[in-house]
Amino acid sequence: MNNWISPVSLYMLFFVLISNAQDVLTTSQLPIISNYVLDSDKSILSKTKSSLKHSTLLSALNASDLADLLNYSGQFTVFAPSNLAFKKLSKLTIEKLLDPKNKKELNAFLSGHIIARKLSASYILQSMCRGSGKASFTTIQGEKLIATMEGIDIILTDKYGNQARIMTADTNQSNGVIHEIDTVFLPVTSL
Repeated sequence: MNNWISPVSLYMLFFVLISNAQDVLTTSQLPIISNYVLDSDKSILSKTKSSLKHSTLLSALNASDLADLLNYSGQFTVFAPSNLAFKKLSKLTIEKLLDPKNKKELNAFLSGHIIARKLSASYILQSMCRGSGKASFTTIQGEKLIATMEGIDIILTDKYGNQARIMTADTNQSNGVIHEIDTVFLPVTSL
């Protein structure tokens, strides 16, 4: 019984802290969080274009059919790998991904980072609390991302076992939310 109480208590404490922190941020006059200006009038694509931390992701979105999707008025969650996350991949892998003849594979690869609904960090935490420390979300590719906690960090795991940590959460845009992650979800059977 003691093993179960401690993680649940930690999740609930973290959830309360995040919930209260978000309430304060939404009512305060501070417009910047980790170099991201909160501008809900911009789409996810517009924000990605203006972010210096996501130029590789933007190149990949432009090379695929997904750039227009992230400008659409529906609600999306994008787990956006930073340029540093892409640097963990080999230069050859990135070149193959961006090669026009691999557009189908690039589209599938990027679709594994997008969910067709808005998931705030507090919603992800609530889902983990209801799921005994684990929550599952389906990407637009139809594959599952599993969210768990490691310390105070939200960790996402894809079906191949790739794990990414949410580094910057809740960059709200007019058509959803961006969570910056530190690792790219690359299929084992990559190009």
